[in-house]
Amino acid sequence: MVSESKVSYSATDRRERLLEVIDERGFARVAELSETFGVSDVTIRSDLDLLDQQQAITRVHGGAVIRNRSLEREPSFEQALEASAAEKQQIGRLAASLVRPGQSVLLDVGSTALAVAKALVARTDLSDVVVITNGLSIALALEPGIPRLTVIVTGGTLRPLQHSLVEPLASSMLRNLHADLAFIGCNGVDADRGVTNVNLPEAQLKRLMLESSTRAVIIADRSKLGQVHLGRIGGIERFAALVTSASPVEPATDARLEPLAETGLRLITDVAAAAQFASQFAA
Repeated sequence: MVSESKVSYSATDRRERLLEVIDERGFARVAELSETFGVSDVTIRSDLDLLDQQQAITRVHGGAVIRNRSLEREPSFEQALEASAAEKQQIGRLAASLVRPGQSVLLDVGSTALAVAKALVARTDLSDVVVITNGLSIALALEPGIPRLTVIVTGGTLRPLQHSLVEPLASSMLRNLHADLAFIGCNGVDADRGVTNVNLPEAQLKRLMLESSTRAVIIADRSKLGQVHLGRIGGIERFAALVTSASPVEPATDARLEPLAETGLRLITDVAAAAQFASQFAA
């Protein structure tokens, strides 16, 4: 196990990294975690007890295992591309329509974010738009939009599963900028539990994007609605809107959208709603 004892973590960040390490290994001992993070066994046991209370892990003799590990496996980028492709294209077009010339945009990783990137390139009316991303696939998809679009990649450590850049280093840029708009993907959107993600390192970057933008917009297909996962990105109240697809059957009575609408979250499922949202925040 690679030592992280030289890295200074807050208690919250340390627990998230603990979860990641336990998830990667399947089982981790208290002594190993103590050495890895450069803290006492007592501190690690306290962290593990709290994570056990939150039902993120299961405490076992000498250490911990991830809880419901098999249920928290994230699909690869390529697998996600095959799921709900038409729905994600619709979300991409709606999200891209919210952007105005001269704005700065944070664009997350994932197949839905890729659809947004392609839709931004297709908008030939856009100019002087700066797009910052931590996704290599996203950056490559945006390349045909240069020079109308300026594409900035955060840097960081490459995660092959999503072709994303995470810690260390990925947060350095995000902490020193502020964008007009952030498009943030996720694995779960729930009225009570907020916006969540399966992967903890990416959840951390998503939180920074949320904090580094004037307005943050969730981009999620309907399979994510009502789902809750391990890494919390933020409460529903932190987001300005949710861009998702219109129900092919009864969009006005979709039970999964009703609890979200009751929180006051703006729901964007069609061109008219997107235009209204964009005009409200027009420069």
